[in-house]
Amino acid sequence: MATKRSFFERLTGAVKMDDGDEAPAVRPEAAGSFAARPSAAKAAELASWIDEETDKEAELTIDVYQTPDMIVVKSMIAGVRPDDLDVSITRDAVTIRGRREEERVTGDGDYLVQELYWGAFSRTVSLPEEIDVDGAEAVEKHGLLILKLPKLDKKRQSKLKVKTA
Repeated sequence: MATKRSFFERLTGAVKMDDGDEAPAVRPEAAGSFAARPSAAKAAELASWIDEETDKEAELTIDVYQTPDMIVVKSMIAGVRPDDLDVSITRDAVTIRGRREEERVTGDGDYLVQELYWGAFSRTVSLPEEIDVDGAEAVEKHGLLILKLPKLDKKRQSKLKVKTA
């Protein structure tokens, strides 16, 4: 059974190695070269891998922390149009889903280095406490998405006045 590749592996092209696998050999001419070009066969292999992965969603990277009264989720979404971003929240989970579209200005053969991730991504986070869905706030600032999710105060009490009809 094939395992799902992590966002980092898909982003960088890294491959998990089994314990018995040897490390791949490095060509001497590429050892000191930052922009070494792959052979035609390797380039074709990479292109086929990219074609395989285009229909899958990458896993979005996030930071999640909490304060006494709220849970904060942060994620870099630079290059994503607001129309291509969907944030869904429930009392116990948050899902961020979107798509980063590439605006091609040159052909594939003209790239020296191509490391940016383009395509669909998503991430669902289970929250440690229930939140107030109506009080949640989403802000984007310089490509950083910040979700502020106020915690429900289960200890809060209020008194109701009884009205006569």
